[in-house]
Amino acid sequence: MERRTTCVVADDHPAVVESVAGVLEAHGIEVTGRARDGGEAAERIDELSPDVALLDLRMPGLSGIEVARHTGRSSPETAVILYTAFGDRALLTEALDAGARGFVLKEAPLAEVVRAVELVAAGRTYVDPVLAGVLSSTAATEKMAILTERERDVLRLLADGQSNDEIGRSLFISPETVRSHVRKAMRKLEADTRTEAVATALRRSLIA
Repeated sequence: MERRTTCVVADDHPAVVESVAGVLEAHGIEVTGRARDGGEAAERIDELSPDVALLDLRMPGLSGIEVARHTGRSSPETAVILYTAFGDRALLTEALDAGARGFVLKEAPLAEVVRAVELVAAGRTYVDPVLAGVLSSTAATEKMAILTERERDVLRLLADGQSNDEIGRSLFISPETVRSHVRKAMRKLEADTRTEAVATALRRSLIA
């Protein structure tokens, strides 16, 4: 039997936890832990080492960002998604620095939450388009010079969760050419992984 993706869900509103957990379970994602505050979320992650932790950005005790930072040390194999009603640029940038691999708006359809969990569990990055816009900056134009236009195109599509084949079809280039652009972007951004390259590009406002 194929192994199911595991997930811990944390939010200070029990109704949110239960509704999100129910939808994830209905799509074959195993919710192994639930938490109502940041401290409890950190405990569940330490105990269960889930594939994904879906965390409210603002919770009592530890914030979602603080839990993400803790998770990077205690359970680095766990990918963190922040579930938020806030689009504050400074908070989102801090979350990227803390190691978050996904951002979902609370007003987004629950189907997007499922998609985000599936994508980050597969090693990709998911950023809600609205939040990607918040992370962009008019000052980014000068910074973009370190990446070619095609490298930025590829990283944007990676941030949307597309595979090499899907990116190739979108840009009318071969998957091998996609991989070449990714490798070059990783070198320029001094990133060890594709996910880190996307996160770095977003943090530096090189893509939106």
